[in-house]
Amino acid sequence: MLDRRAQILLKTLVERYISDGEPVGSRSLSKYSGLDLSPATIRNIMADLEELGFIASPHTSSGRIPTPRGYRVFVDTLLKVKPLEQVEINRLEGELHPDDPQRLISSASQLLSQLTRFAGVVVAPKRKAAAFRHIEFLALSERRVLLIIVTPDGDVQNRILFTEKHYSPADLTMAGNFLNQNYAGRTFEEIRRGLNDELKKLREDMTLLMSAAVEAGDRALSESSESYVISGEKNLLDSTDLSSNMARLRELFELFERKTLLMQILDKSNRAQGVQLFIGGESGIAPLDECSVVTAPYEVDGQIVGTVGVIGPTRMAYERVIPIVDITAKLLSSAFSQH
Repeated sequence: MLDRRAQILLKTLVERYISDGEPVGSRSLSKYSGLDLSPATIRNIMADLEELGFIASPHTSSGRIPTPRGYRVFVDTLLKVKPLEQVEINRLEGELHPDDPQRLISSASQLLSQLTRFAGVVVAPKRKAAAFRHIEFLALSERRVLLIIVTPDGDVQNRILFTEKHYSPADLTMAGNFLNQNYAGRTFEEIRRGLNDELKKLREDMTLLMSAAVEAGDRALSESSESYVISGEKNLLDSTDLSSNMARLRELFELFERKTLLMQILDKSNRAQGVQLFIGGESGIAPLDECSVVTAPYEVDGQIVGTVGVIGPTRMAYERVIPIVDITAKLLSSAFSQH
């Protein structure tokens, strides 16, 4: 789509903007691009790049800044990643000890934050499918039932079931007793398989209640097993690109508190190989519209189990952040596999 001159000017513009944080004019492009072009030619190429949506002109300046689309072209086709210095690799290796899995997660998150000066996030390995120790049903109203699940380690999860009919206290006690006596200590996946035959012996309305309980219980324990550690959120307050919009920054911090939304984008990394970038609106999550998320999956014994990532403004030094995320994921894979 872009000829060589346009590529060089776009690359130069992105690099200057990342470095200085100021809109880039034709004089700077002439100075740093290495191209022997007249100011008029540079302005014409800039106009073409703007028309294609790769750069934009802020109202207060005659210079240009890259758009998310411009960053995407830069990252995909023009970026030259810088290898990490050995001292940084040594620091990562020294901090990621394989002796304590939980410490591994928090250490990796803190290191990502410290090395990039942005927010570092690490999704912990998903636990094996959780079993339940005890189940109880309590009537909340005529068509609402509270499902209480106690796991073997004492964790309690509550979910509300919306039912099509009213269940008496005796019905609810019977359902709880049935599951506790026949399936305590098993996972909900095992219960689902086993219930197929058992449910044929029960009343149809009890079948509906237990099927709903199994689905809700499975979701509850799956969600509770997904967790991440995030470090360095306060670094984002130092980013002029983000701190100039306090309302959006507040939304971003609220996003960090709400696990489910952020997990959606971090989980995408588990379905891909290598480093993934979500620039601006590519994440589909409004509070991240002015951010970039750089992620990479990590493995245990060849199986992808979690994600490491960095969240920062779109104006970040991608050539440095990408190898930090990549190497952290690989070192975390190695440390967990040793453990």
